[in-house]
Amino acid sequence: MSYLKPALFLFVTFGFSCLAASESSDWKQMDRILEAIELPVIPKNTVSILDFGAKEGGVVDCLPALNKALASLEESGGGTLLVPKGTWFMKGSIHLKSRINLHLVAGSHVLFSGEPADYLPAVKTRWEGTEVYSYSPLVYAANVTDVAITGPGKLDGNEASKFKDWQPLQDDDMQKLRKMGASATPVEQRVFTKGTHLRPAFVQFFGAERALLDGYTIVNAPFWINHLVYTKYATVRNLKVESHFPNNDGLDIESSQWVLVEDNWFRTGDDSIVVKSGRDLDGRTIGIPSQNIVIRNNDMSGEDGIALGSEMSGGIKNIFFTDNILRNGHAAIRFKANLDRGGVVEHIRIRNFKIESFNNLFWFQLDYPGEMGGNFPSTYRDIVFENIQVENARTFLEVHAPAVAPLTNVTFKNIQVKNVVTPLVIENATKLRFENVKIGTQTLDGELNWREHEGSVSDE
Repeated sequence: MSYLKPALFLFVTFGFSCLAASESSDWKQMDRILEAIELPVIPKNTVSILDFGAKEGGVVDCLPALNKALASLEESGGGTLLVPKGTWFMKGSIHLKSRINLHLVAGSHVLFSGEPADYLPAVKTRWEGTEVYSYSPLVYAANVTDVAITGPGKLDGNEASKFKDWQPLQDDDMQKLRKMGASATPVEQRVFTKGTHLRPAFVQFFGAERALLDGYTIVNAPFWINHLVYTKYATVRNLKVESHFPNNDGLDIESSQWVLVEDNWFRTGDDSIVVKSGRDLDGRTIGIPSQNIVIRNNDMSGEDGIALGSEMSGGIKNIFFTDNILRNGHAAIRFKANLDRGGVVEHIRIRNFKIESFNNLFWFQLDYPGEMGGNFPSTYRDIVFENIQVENARTFLEVHAPAVAPLTNVTFKNIQVKNVVTPLVIENATKLRFENVKIGTQTLDGELNWREHEGSVSDE
C-alpha cells in the first residue's frame, strides 16, 4: 500500500497538463431529470381517522380505525387521510395503497408499537440489498402508484422499541440471508420471522411510481429510516430526521430512478443520504440500477454525509449532488464496494458543497468488508467533485481499490480545505485529476496514476 504523507507532499509536483472545465452538458442533464420527475396525483377526497373511531392519547390502538379509513378512501378511488393533532398509537404497520396521501397535520404524533410481533405477517422487502420476506416496515407501500406522506407531523418508532435490542443479535440471520442471496435461493424460501432478528425499515416504498415524502419528522427508527426500493418518479423534500441508532441511514435510494431529494435536515446514526442498487448475485440478477437522481440543498450530519454503496451490484449512474451542507462525522463523501459486488458506478457529479469537519473527506473504500469470497470487481469511474469548501479533514483523499479494478477517471476541481493532517492515501487509482485544489497552504494540480504494477508483491 502506498501513502503520500504530509512531509513528502510538500515536495510533490504532478507536472501534468491542466484540466478542462466540467462540461456544462452535465448540469443540463440534471435539469432534464428534474423536468421529467412527476408528483403523485391524489384525488380531492379527504377523511380523518377520527371519522372511523380513532382515540387520541397514545394508548388505544388506532390502527384499526386508520385501516378502515384507508379502505374507505380506496373504495372511493383514493384521497387524503388526515391524522389530526394529538398522539395516535399504532399497534403495527401502516400499509398505504395507491392514490393515497397520508397527511400528518401540525402537532400530530404517530407512535408505533415497540413489539416486533406487531409487524407480522411478513412482507416482501429488501434487507441490506437482498430480497427477503420479513418483518414489515412501520410504514409500507408495495406495488403502488400515486402515493404520499405529507405534513409537518411526527412519526415515532418508539424509544422503548424491542427492535433496538436486535442489532447485536442479527449477525447469524444476516449471514444466512447473504448466503441465500449469493447462492440464488428462491426468495420465497428466504423467510425471516419469529425467532429471527432482522430489523425493519421505518418508511419503505417497494415498487412505487410517483411518490412524495414531504414535510414530516421521524424519530426513533429501528433501522434504515426512509427507503425507496424499485421506485420511479419520487420526490423527498422538507423532511426532518433525528435518529441515531446503528444503521439509521436518513434516506436509502435503492434500485430507483428519477428521484429528487431536496431541502431536508438529517441528523443520523449512519449515512445521511446513500444510493444503492442491491447486493452481490441477488443485486446483479435483479439488475435494476439507481439512476437519474438529483440531491440538492440538504443539511446533513451523521457517521457519513453522503454515500454510494456498498450494495451497488445493480449499478449506479447519473447522480447529481449540488448545493448541500455536510456538518460533521466520520466520512463526508464515502463510496463503497468489494469483490463480492460487481456493478458499475459512473457519471457522478458533486458540486457546491460546504463541509465542516470530518475524519475522511473523500473516501473510496472499494475494499469494503465482504463475506462471499467473490471475484466480481466493481467499477467506479467518471466522477467529478468541484467547488467545495472545507474547514477540517483529517484525510483529504483515501482510496483503496483492488489492482484488477482501480478507481479511474476522477476529477477534483476548485476545492479548498483549510486544515488537513494527511493529504493522500492511495491504493490503485488511475487518472486522478486535480485542478486548483488547495490543501492547507499547498496547491495541487495535475494528474496522478498510482497502482500496483504487474508482478509486484503487496506489502500487506
